[in-house]
Amino acid sequence: MRCAVFGASGGIGAAIASQLAARDDVAEVHVLARGALPDGPKMTAHRFDLTDEVSIADACTAIAAPLDLVIVATGRLVRADGTGPEKSWRALDAGGMAEMFAVNAIGPALIAKHTLPLLRKEGRPVFAAISARVGSISDNRMGGWHSYRASKAALNMMVRNFAIELGRTNPAAVAVTLHPGTVDTPLSAPFQRGVPSGKLFSPERSARHLLEVINGLTPAQSGKLLAWDGSEVSF
Repeated sequence: MRCAVFGASGGIGAAIASQLAARDDVAEVHVLARGALPDGPKMTAHRFDLTDEVSIADACTAIAAPLDLVIVATGRLVRADGTGPEKSWRALDAGGMAEMFAVNAIGPALIAKHTLPLLRKEGRPVFAAISARVGSISDNRMGGWHSYRASKAALNMMVRNFAIELGRTNPAAVAVTLHPGTVDTPLSAPFQRGVPSGKLFSPERSARHLLEVINGLTPAQSGKLLAWDGSEVSF
């Protein structure tokens, strides 16, 4: 199996890449990020910038050969200047909203644009993007985090569209978004205080759960948002 992990310098992405590389059924793992990349047997490293489509396209050209699995583990909750998610509509501003959409929705969509054609034409290839439960409209009970929620909802919709289009040429192919749980990474660090006991996952534990979900995916689940335990999260 040949895999590509975008965002492999982050906690979840690095853990996923390492666990994939340790599997006997995996021949090669392409690891892609702008920052420091994991290194090890079976890993091939590529640099890319999530906000630069040319760099995404160049990285995908370097990968070239058919892929069985693409995982997009990119994302941002806190802005580059350190500003946290909005607690009220009063905190909205165009620049912050654009940044969240660029990283959480547009970037992953452009990765899909350039990796979906690389998916193997036979068998059950998988495209999976890390999303979030807070991107569910029907599950929203608390409000707030406007730009982050909306950008993840947009990602869910785009992957749903990709699943429909992908299924026209390969009915066995699967495209999903995944909620990884609350993971102990720099992204979630400022917001961990209210996490129930036992529900704060290490990146390694989250990666293990997500790969178990991916391993069990069926074409009937394509286009859905699935949680770390395999349960479906309604849009």
